[in-house]
Amino acid sequence: MITGIFKILVGDKLITYTNYNDIPESFDNVIEFLPNYPPGPHTEDEHEYMDTYNSFLQDLLKRETNASSN
Repeated sequence: MITGIFKILVGDKLITYTNYNDIPESFDNVIEFLPNYPPGPHTEDEHEYMDTYNSFLQDLLKRETNASSN
């Protein structure tokens, strides 16, 4: 489970989630993606887990219903 600060725009409302699993399946835009990182020094397992954060961000970007086409 990823925790952190995840700000999502739904219509004209900015909603902040602290648990990635609570984010809805569709929304307008990702505003902020700031996962919590464990305090260092990091173990190899922690590094491997932190390396997955980008895939979670990419998943959120695919869920956007109002993404900019720039």
